[in-house]
Amino acid sequence: MAFSAPSVTPSGLNILHLEDSELDHQLVCRALRRDHLPFQITRVDALDDFAQQLNSQTFDIILADYRLPGFTALDAWGLLQASTVRLPFVLLSGAIGESAAVAAIQLGLSDYLPKDDLHKLARVIGRTLEVFKAQAAEARAVAELAASEQRLAHFAQHLQTAIENERASIAREIHDDIGGSLAAVRLDLAWLARHSASADMQEHVSTANDMLQHAIGASQRIMMNLRPAILDQGLYPAIQWLAESFQRRSGVKTSLVCHQPGMQCSKPIQLTAYRTAQEALTNISKYAQCSQVKVELSDAEGVLTLEISDNGCGISDEALGKPQAFGIRGLKERARVAGGWLDLSTRPGHGTTVILTIPLDGEPHTPTEADFQ
Repeated sequence: MAFSAPSVTPSGLNILHLEDSELDHQLVCRALRRDHLPFQITRVDALDDFAQQLNSQTFDIILADYRLPGFTALDAWGLLQASTVRLPFVLLSGAIGESAAVAAIQLGLSDYLPKDDLHKLARVIGRTLEVFKAQAAEARAVAELAASEQRLAHFAQHLQTAIENERASIAREIHDDIGGSLAAVRLDLAWLARHSASADMQEHVSTANDMLQHAIGASQRIMMNLRPAILDQGLYPAIQWLAESFQRRSGVKTSLVCHQPGMQCSKPIQLTAYRTAQEALTNISKYAQCSQVKVELSDAEGVLTLEISDNGCGISDEALGKPQAFGIRGLKERARVAGGWLDLSTRPGHGTTVILTIPLDGEPHTPTEADFQ
């Protein structure tokens, strides 16, 4: 429940006084007048009247006796907490005992003042209102920060979705346009090879074929990185392909352990795991200087776990703290959007381990236009 700080009107404080003694009520009014504190005050002595006043008027503060016929101030406090109204609540009573006063404050009441000390009432009210105002400002700041973080998370997910869609679009264009053109060139080269007896021509055709094969391989690799179609076969085959490709390119011994190759999970979770493995292996090839990489994939107990570890040089605290270190931050945000989390364990000279964990029973939130309003 968000705080709503009281706004004191020019005519003074609007006080709700829970008190069954008219004499004590008049003593409170006299104490406030003596300190020249402008106020309006409404006295009630029953819980029903207390609730009715809360719903019908706007008050700045509540002063409450502890013991009233059939109930206590704590009952009124509970009723206040169950409502949508948030007001400072000062216990103004006789000798209720230190333990009872402390217990009331621990429950959340704003302050306690014995009736014998009514000369301090204006000061206590002023202090209580200041504290309540500060708490209200803090609560608003926390709520605004949480809302901002939520909007940022939704935007990050929206951005990731847009990036994946753009990657898929580019992959299709490469496949349809460049792929088609390369296939046509291959047919033309094959025709030239069949219809030419010149040794020089055959050598040029062979060289062109080699270059063409390289271009076809490059285009296929680019398409795979842009849009991992292999994910249609399942997460395990996709991670296996990544590990094998990484080992071929880098020469680093790479092992994959998976006890459930046929694991099933949603497409967004599959893509999150794939991109995490892809980014982690890319970082290893650039920075780790390792001789061995181990990839473990598991869906035990309804939780997808992807662990990628190397025996390389590790990552220093300075490198992790760099403002430009977006790779790990991006992986953590991607994991968070998918409903999971990412942990990184590293020590200079002792390698690095990246662990992605995603519960399989949750569905990641899909942002809508309302999330960006």
